[in-house]
Amino acid sequence: MDHDEAVKRIEHLRSLIQYHNRRYYQLDDPEISDLQYDQLMRELIALEITRPDLVTPDSPTRRVGAAPLEKFEPFRHDTPMLSLANAFSEADIRDFDGRIRRLLEQTDDIRFVVEPKMDGVAVNLVYERGVFKAGATRGDGAIGEDVTQNLRTIRALPMIISSAEHAPTDLPERIEIRGEVYIEREAFRGLNRRRLESGEPVFANPRNAAAGSLRQLDSRITAKRPLNIFCYAVGQVRGRRFTSQRNVLDTLNHWGFPVNPHIREALNIDECIAYYHRMDALRPALPYEIDGIVVKVDDMALQEELGAVSRSPRWAIACKYQAVQETTVIEDILVQVGRTGVLTPVAVMTPVRVGGVLVSRATLHNQDEIDKKDIRIGDTVIVQRAGDVIPEVVKVIESRRTGTEKPYFMPVACPECGSEVVRPEGEAAHRCIGMACPAQIKECIRHFSSRGAMDIEGLGEKLVAQLVDTALVHDPADLYALTPDRLMGLERMAERSAANLMAAIERSKNPPLEKLIFALGIRHVGERTARILADEFISLENLTAATIENLFNIRDIGPEVAASITSFFHEPANRNVIRKLDLAGVKPLETAHSPRPDTAISGKSFVFTGTLQQMTRNQARERVVSLGGIWSESLTKQTDYVVAGEAAGSKLQKARASGIAILDEEGFLKLIGNPSDSSS
Repeated sequence: MDHDEAVKRIEHLRSLIQYHNRRYYQLDDPEISDLQYDQLMRELIALEITRPDLVTPDSPTRRVGAAPLEKFEPFRHDTPMLSLANAFSEADIRDFDGRIRRLLEQTDDIRFVVEPKMDGVAVNLVYERGVFKAGATRGDGAIGEDVTQNLRTIRALPMIISSAEHAPTDLPERIEIRGEVYIEREAFRGLNRRRLESGEPVFANPRNAAAGSLRQLDSRITAKRPLNIFCYAVGQVRGRRFTSQRNVLDTLNHWGFPVNPHIREALNIDECIAYYHRMDALRPALPYEIDGIVVKVDDMALQEELGAVSRSPRWAIACKYQAVQETTVIEDILVQVGRTGVLTPVAVMTPVRVGGVLVSRATLHNQDEIDKKDIRIGDTVIVQRAGDVIPEVVKVIESRRTGTEKPYFMPVACPECGSEVVRPEGEAAHRCIGMACPAQIKECIRHFSSRGAMDIEGLGEKLVAQLVDTALVHDPADLYALTPDRLMGLERMAERSAANLMAAIERSKNPPLEKLIFALGIRHVGERTARILADEFISLENLTAATIENLFNIRDIGPEVAASITSFFHEPANRNVIRKLDLAGVKPLETAHSPRPDTAISGKSFVFTGTLQQMTRNQARERVVSLGGIWSESLTKQTDYVVAGEAAGSKLQKARASGIAILDEEGFLKLIGNPSDSSS
């Protein structure tokens, strides 16, 4: 694969993964199996390894999942909630064992802890001196959704660690406890029966029911749902030290937290593999759903020594079970149009129960996938699902063909707006090129008004759909031409609601420049890149006039991002929207241009170990970056300083052996200056 082909494939994979992240983590409405998602991620990781020059900070391989929903307050985790790398076979599990042995330079057997992999919703629980203070969903791994009130309704979760058994001084000053919220199968069936009786739509599966229940704005509704939880790990801990994963689990159990009774110790990788097969056989009899097991290195010192890559720890792996397969018939193939104009073919199938879930649709991805598998309308096919997602079509059963099956070809006109559909050279996707395509406009306006962009409160999905469907809004700039009278004509729009929305639109007229840049929806420009552009160009006018060369000379702006930005501003329709925004009085606050001065730590590399008392590790890392320094998870020849907090691990010994400069917390704070800047 040459450079241009690699660029296009990487861009395509990132776009797909980001789309499916949103479907899975935010909408609870996934379209592909875990296996398919893992294959996309594996391919992207492999390409980025071979093409490190094409790696960008906002790549899905550098993130977990997706951003929190707007209806909840954001919650920053003290330590990131990383996802796990996946194994799908015995060979993959043995490769994991071999990999960590090489990293540790160890020949002896490694002790592991093996756990069922719950098919639920990951949460982070914060306790201070034994009292539950806050809880959040995983979100994007760094920032989740604050669902504290809803978590309080889970009866199995202790709100206070009993002071009769534990003196306050015995409990950590602050601890993050990681858990998985789930609904048992029988409770799920009862919940759906009650919803049917009351005329409400049923949930597709227990995980979706748990996710929907945990994300209720009214915690009284959550309290009526049969939510349960298992706790399995800790994040940041202040005032206590754990020596092993087994120690963590025993302590959580002793404190009264629900811990899965099927968790076991394994003395070597052979015992892990035996457990993998044993749990697979036991899976149908369990009262809850699991989709694999998790293998973790038991020793915490070894965990710290192994560290993590960008999105997953090196010391743990998720071992997935094979997807469940069934046979059904493709009755029709429809097309869905996404926000970016990509057309996705979807198979409409005779409903079939796959892995306990009734399914009737499966994404076919693109025309290449249809052609490769020779999928036709009327075909009998094998479908599979892994976990709780819409299934994939595995293969056609050609022996069942009768001759009446019809080949399928992507339409030449968009089913939403009738505009021309094209397939750009080198891409698998077909795209609608109509700038006024309703399917794209709705998502475009939702993005424009979202919290991370213009932050127009009250402009939700249903209202956006009404504004577009009634032709009141054709592009984001039209929002600023709305009047109370026009809004009052919409369904469920009272005078007070109209006034509140008009006030929110008016408040959005003077955003920080980076917010407006992000709101424009330029391909490849996320919030971080928007901030870089705002700092560099100071005004939207300067950015609009920038050349590829201007952009490419900026650190962290690669050639494909530069090309995307210039293409966006060269498009007449986009320039017209920007002109309309200006005429409507949308005036972003220009960024004060103040180059970062040289500091004592500019270009220096830091590694942190142990627990800091005056700030979190994330705050310390952010402080280092703000002063021009670099932080890393692992010790290398380029490491300049190791900052050792309380209960420092094996990195401290390695630093001493390697002659790397070691700082305690006070020495670090003295080096970086005023510590209050970091703790604000």
